[in-house]
Amino acid sequence: MTQDIAIRVQGLSKCFQIYEKPGDRLKQFVFPRLKSFLREKHIPYYREFWALQDVSFEVKRGETVGIIGRNGSGKSTLLQIICGTLTPTGGSVQTNGRIAALLELGSGFNPEFTGRENVYLNAAVLGLSKDEVDTRFEKIAAFADIGQFMEQPVKIYSSGMYVKLAFAVIAHVDADILIIDEALAVGDAVFIQKCMRFIRGFQKNGTLLFVSHDTASVQNLCKSAIWLGNGRTKQVGTSKEVSEAYFQYTMQEVYGDEVALTSTQAVHVSAEPVSEKVLDSAAKTLEGLQNAVAVFDNLSQAVGWDAGGASILSAALSKFDLTTPGLLAGGEKVRLVIRARANKPMASAMMGFLLRDRLGQDLFGENTAMLTFSKPCVVEAGQEFEAAFVFNFPMLPNGQYSVAMSVADGDRHNNVQHNWLHDALIVNISSTKFRYGLVGIPFDSVSLSVIA
Repeated sequence: MTQDIAIRVQGLSKCFQIYEKPGDRLKQFVFPRLKSFLREKHIPYYREFWALQDVSFEVKRGETVGIIGRNGSGKSTLLQIICGTLTPTGGSVQTNGRIAALLELGSGFNPEFTGRENVYLNAAVLGLSKDEVDTRFEKIAAFADIGQFMEQPVKIYSSGMYVKLAFAVIAHVDADILIIDEALAVGDAVFIQKCMRFIRGFQKNGTLLFVSHDTASVQNLCKSAIWLGNGRTKQVGTSKEVSEAYFQYTMQEVYGDEVALTSTQAVHVSAEPVSEKVLDSAAKTLEGLQNAVAVFDNLSQAVGWDAGGASILSAALSKFDLTTPGLLAGGEKVRLVIRARANKPMASAMMGFLLRDRLGQDLFGENTAMLTFSKPCVVEAGQEFEAAFVFNFPMLPNGQYSVAMSVADGDRHNNVQHNWLHDALIVNISSTKFRYGLVGIPFDSVSLSVIA
């Protein structure tokens, strides 16, 4: 394996033997040997469960890869084989560099040992000597921030304290490959922020495998992703493509056989991309504008799914006062109008949207569910209908954003999304002022003064 490859998985399979009764294990241990000696055919006392089947992929050094899939899809089994805590039934795994992993809660800890003792134990398993742990212990303890509980047995720890101590160790072992399996879901907000800062720093030079059910986090952290389903690789690609496909799959699982979701494909339309130079020039044409918002119709290129009940026809984000021409400005009142057509009768039509950043994070959105709660919007087959949303557009940092939208039938708790489009509108922000955070707001004033 070349040095630019951190992890190589080839034809990996793992089979577990499932026994219905404890006594079947003893029978399986004794009777096959006895019948083999007597040259008789034996019947196994277990059933096979293939957690992984013929999984293959490569992770380059310095790359961050997300792994998504439902519970029982084989994610944790895959990670344990990569870490060396499980042996495969077939195939092979090759790794380059020291691996540090944060797998299921409490793995690698002795519940009777104190936090301090478990730090030395866990670090030793990861390849550090006692002297190396001695020099790093104070930093590990400060990172974990569990106070006097460091000297208490970990069996009395909360789930959050388990994760704090485990993450503190792997953050200080100088690992080349970091593997995180859904562990950050139980930490408090302050600690999660600390972990994310560490992960961002680690990504600059290290290789990261990140498992999560949160597809927004996968898109945020990972450039590419792997979708596992029933122990097999269902899709490998960019984190955005894989997350969108997985989202459609989970919705289909919710709907079952009652509704069939069909993937919608982009219709090729040749169009010149809008350059940053053009956007900057446009922003400067509006005197005093600090946050220019350019909106582009991407309906022909949007992908998603169609359940057949309704179709989105058009979408437009414009100034609230339609008589005023020009670009939108962050902070001003705008109007988003979505028009759709019913392909069959709809008892309670509803529409909604989400504005997302380039990492797939949902910044804000709205739907018409509250309007139709008391008075359903009944639409006959062939009729067109539209939803209008009026709001103050936020002051966003420079970059590209997208608007996902959908049309559904039902209420906020029980509905069928008949047409979902991920990137129906593209929004480019060109700001002459630095923005803090994901979403900004206009300020009436900012002052600084010295008080004697």
